[in-house]
Amino acid sequence: MIGAATQPRSALLQLGDGWAQTLEPAALQAFEPAAALEGLLSQAEAVSRLFRVGPPVALPWAFGTWLLLLRSRPDLATQPDRGWDLLLDPSLKQQLVLPSSPRVVIELALRQLGLASAEAGALEDSRLPAQLARLRRQALAFDERDGLNLLLAGNAQAAVLPSQVVLPLLRRDLRLVALLPESGSPCGGTCCCGRRGSIPPPLEWLRESRSPPLLDRLLSGGWVPPLPRERLGASLALWPREQARLLYPEAAVLERCNSLAPLSPAERQRYQRLWDQTAA
Repeated sequence: MIGAATQPRSALLQLGDGWAQTLEPAALQAFEPAAALEGLLSQAEAVSRLFRVGPPVALPWAFGTWLLLLRSRPDLATQPDRGWDLLLDPSLKQQLVLPSSPRVVIELALRQLGLASAEAGALEDSRLPAQLARLRRQALAFDERDGLNLLLAGNAQAAVLPSQVVLPLLRRDLRLVALLPESGSPCGGTCCCGRRGSIPPPLEWLRESRSPPLLDRLLSGGWVPPLPRERLGASLALWPREQARLLYPEAAVLERCNSLAPLSPAERQRYQRLWDQTAA
């Protein structure tokens, strides 16, 4: 029997960037070779430092956005210019599933106002409490984990879900249409981190994931390497044009997508007060 002190420890951890604030950079080792981080999108560079000042200690290897998924609603699907305001359509009252994260829901309300949390003073906008309250009243449930089941079973007609959940379904279920508004959305990344003092893990898989055929398989599952579009062009071309734009947003839309950096204690309290203030 192997004792606890001699049990092998994982050299590589995989997690979403939402866990970044729980990690101590001092416990992680920088990635080598540096080529593993070369050419990443600007949104991924902050994630690689866990949103802190210092050297890269995480390897963002896939990213995605939040999408609006509609079931059997061609009337709404043909109105993409309404953007996130579609969530407030009267026909979706109690027919909409929103994310379980208050922070993401607040971000959606901000985008309905033409704002984003990355802008200074956005949370202090006097219109935000009423806008957030309206959005919350539309919801049947706050549950991205089982929201897809509610949608597919016909209990809901719309849901806001991660692109990794949505994209694989679009080719199989013709009832579904997904939209990414021009105002962008919150985006998230999937990272790998190495424990300090552990044997550096082999990164052959990373090189393989950036070119076919492995890249094609990753994209089919909704996993998009955070690299410039031209690096993925041939594989993206295998997708229908509209779905490819959801998988990898156009440059102007991608610029409006922002990662949600960890909050300070004071910021968390401010978000909590806003959420409590707008309870139905």
